[in-house]
Formats: sequence, C-alpha cells, structure tokens
Amino acid sequence: MAEQTSLIGKRRSAAGKDASVSYASRRQEISDAAIRVFNRLGYKGASVSAVAAELGIDRATLYYYFSSKEQMFDEIVRSVLEGNDELARRIASSAISPNRKLRELVTSMMISYASNYPLLYIYIREDLTHVSDKRSDWSSQMRALNRSIEQSIVDIVEQGYADGSFRRVGSARTVAYGILGMLNWTHRWFRPDKSEPAEEVGKVFAEMVLSGLEAPY
Repeated sequence: MAEQTSLIGKRRSAAGKDASVSYASRRQEISDAAIRVFNRLGYKGASVSAVAAELGIDRATLYYYFSSKEQMFDEIVRSVLEGNDELARRIASSAISPNRKLRELVTSMMISYASNYPLLYIYIREDLTHVSDKRSDWSSQMRALNRSIEQSIVDIVEQGYADGSFRRVGSARTVAYGILGMLNWTHRWFRPDKSEPAEEVGKVFAEMVLSGLEAPY
C-alpha cells in the first residue's frame, strides 16, 4: 500500500509539472465537486471518498490529482483569498476618492462571495482554528491574508478621515470590523439563486456604511 501511495505521489508530481490542459481541467472539475461536498457535509464531514462518489470515480483516481481533502480545501481557499487581497490592496492604493474606494471594495467583496459560492461561506462558518500541525503553515497564511484585507479597509477609512470626506465616527479598525462583519454575516442568508444579485447587495451595504461615514457639506 505504501508503495502504491508513493507511485501515485510521483505520478501526481510529474503531472503537476507537466501542467497539461487536460490535467488542469480535470483538477478543476474535482475542485468544483469538492466544494459541493464541503457545502453539503461541512468540512469535518467531508472526505476523499465522498468527493470521489460525487464524481463517480474511485479514490485512487482522485489521489492522482489531490493527496487529501485538506489539500483540496486549502488550495481552493488560498487562491480565492489571494485574489480578494490583491483586489482590496489595488483599490486602497488607487487614486479615486475614499468614498468610491469603499463603494467599490464592499461591492467587489460581495460579488466575490457570490462568484465563489459557497466556498468562502464554508471557510467562514467552519471552525478551522484548531488545525493539524501539517496545516499550520496554511492557517498562518490565511490569517495573514485576512489581516491584509482588513488593513486595506482600515487604510481607506483613514484616508477618508484625513481628507475630511468621512466623519470620525470611531477608530478606522472598528469601522473595518463592522464592514467585514456585515459581509461575513451574509453566509446566514445569501443564496445566489434566491437572493438579490450580489452587486445590488454590495451596493446597499456600501450605502449603509457611507451614510454613517460621509461628512455633510
């Protein structure tokens, strides 16, 4: 069994280096199936066998693409959060006004939640604070990405305070926590096929925040 696992690992490594279109396409198909399983069973209840059953393939075939359910989940979440972080930093450092930055960031984050549904909601609602030692690096990376996204919001609010376009209602970090809390709470009710479009939800949230922040002229 150990020899078989080793052979699968070598094949996976070789295929990953080759990065053929067919391999990447199949890997994406497995990732999509894994997201459905994670959403239905939760992170703890999900398994490699469940993902294989979702696709109608055997576990050995799946191991050719992913070594474990942890690798599936971690890689998918990391790629999405890295994209969100890059977007947040780009908006925060742009030349547009703080008001427009906040509108764009809140709306874009809500659109990301919908585009990557239900992946980010799985990440939000599961207790992943007590991860195994082998996932500690991933956990640290996720916390760093979360802090970076949070800091981008803090930066935008502080820019608004500095140029007088925002009323100083409290610390910029408290405002950032409020915005993130509002976005994250949508995991309790938002469904892309049943709720208002994500862009509309994001715009409503942005207007709610800005109605309390924007300084009267």
